[in-house]
Amino acid sequence: MKYLDDHPDVMAWSSEEIIIPYRSPMDRRIHRYYPDFYVKRKINGKLKETVIEVKPLAQTIPPKKLSGKRPTARFLREVKTYGINEAKWNAAYEYCADRGWDFKIMTEKELGV
Repeated sequence: MKYLDDHPDVMAWSSEEIIIPYRSPMDRRIHRYYPDFYVKRKINGKLKETVIEVKPLAQTIPPKKLSGKRPTARFLREVKTYGINEAKWNAAYEYCADRGWDFKIMTEKELGV
């Protein structure tokens, strides 16, 4: 967050203030998703708005079942987490596209951690 405060291109930012409705694949009901960050920047004189979600890389990749084995509780939990995340991200992409914003998922890879 200090990075955003100190960056010369960042005009404004907030954390978990945007609400994006999404339909959960688990119960088919509408839920609310609060992405991690909203960032408004001025780049080459143009306003650019981005919504950012920060996740561990492992949660951004569909889980793989070991062939021939019964699904473990861990695998089922990972499938559920990934399915919910995917529904949130699809809703966020659409929400942002409707507003001319970008949506980015950042992991430790992008953050250099």
